[in-house]
Amino acid sequence: MGGALASPFAAPSLRLGVTGLARAGKTVFITSLVANLINRGRMSQLSAHQDGRIEAAYLQPQPDDTVPRFDFENHLAALTGPEPHWPDSTRAVSELRLSLRIRPSGLFGGVTGPRILHLDIIDYPGEWLLDLSLMDKDYASWSADVLRRIETREEAKAFKTAVKAASPAEAHDEPVAQGLAAAFADYLQSARKAGYYDCTPGRFLLPGDLAGSPVLTFAPLPSGEAPRGSLAREMARRFEAYKAQVVRPFFRDHFSRIDRQVVLVDALGALHSGPPAMEDLRRAMTDILSTFRPGSNRFLSQLLRGKRVEKILFAATKADHLHHLQHPQLTAIIEALTAEARDRAQFAGAETAALSLAALRATTEEMRPHDGTELPCVRGILAENDKAAALYPGRLPEDPRHLLTPARQGAGNWLDGSYASMRFAPQPLTLKPGDGPPHIRLDRAAEFLIGDRL
Repeated sequence: MGGALASPFAAPSLRLGVTGLARAGKTVFITSLVANLINRGRMSQLSAHQDGRIEAAYLQPQPDDTVPRFDFENHLAALTGPEPHWPDSTRAVSELRLSLRIRPSGLFGGVTGPRILHLDIIDYPGEWLLDLSLMDKDYASWSADVLRRIETREEAKAFKTAVKAASPAEAHDEPVAQGLAAAFADYLQSARKAGYYDCTPGRFLLPGDLAGSPVLTFAPLPSGEAPRGSLAREMARRFEAYKAQVVRPFFRDHFSRIDRQVVLVDALGALHSGPPAMEDLRRAMTDILSTFRPGSNRFLSQLLRGKRVEKILFAATKADHLHHLQHPQLTAIIEALTAEARDRAQFAGAETAALSLAALRATTEEMRPHDGTELPCVRGILAENDKAAALYPGRLPEDPRHLLTPARQGAGNWLDGSYASMRFAPQPLTLKPGDGPPHIRLDRAAEFLIGDRL
């Protein structure tokens, strides 16, 4: 399926993958992107719209009959209804097809007539993407890596106690295995809430219909003797089954067919959580890029190597939590966080970009006096109590190395204080005919991802 080439007589399609780690805003991004491509009044940086080449955009049934449809209508109603609220987060793969009718430009534009481009948007949890890095590891190396990373984490205290009480070389006992897996899953949930990003295997966080199955009943154990029939041997077997029966089908059926990819990053959330979370995010971004197959998708390249991800956008979300005066610093941070990953992708022939955006703007900007100076703030409605509040998150450094260097060196806290974070609710909207939801740089993101195909 992944290697099939489209019929030359069929309308071309472009598969856009949308992913990001927890709280990055994938559902809101897709909903606002589709709404703003249908009603393009706020898409001034999309050149095909500026030139009048997009005649219409409309939703059609997606081509994959076994993949759930992205619930665009209900998500849009949640964001734009009389009592707006954030929609439920991504918990599984879903898909949506948006078809665009485009008027050709150039000398023969009036002769050939409009053409159709199908934009197939695939939504999937970023935790599942991180699972792809497990394909190159065996159980022993994965266990050693996990146990080393969690050694100093308070969230892993109960799991580390369970590991010390276990006897990996003794005969496998299913209640013991279940207890270890449950303690490990609890740790992963706590680690994600604490702001860590290396929370794999991803299905432990989003088990779905696999909950309670042997393929999700394993945990990392210290290396040592693992005779036949032992707990350690069974854990290793289940780890390999997880790769073969969960990770590999996801790569084959979904990930390997993607043409363009956007990776959403909640960099402000990592800043708020502190240097360990920032360093963890940097490593996660590098691991994510290691799973891509970047390169061009020329006809001969597809025949010889299979489909490649030809464009990758790294986007720092929640730019509306900052005054626009600090947006350049946020963009510089996401560029620095993903520098290693972007260099590797560019070397392989893919085009990459980084920017800061807000798929749905939930705040307004204001300047507030403080100690004889003016602070650039944003004001919005707090999600937890529906009260209005102003936020000054702290002054982001002009040089992102002032953040990344202490994070790499293992600092526990930021030297110059901390960075504030709030969760704002979407504000009630009154949209003019032809306008999509308000955003920040969503049109620039669309121009990079699909502009050349329009």
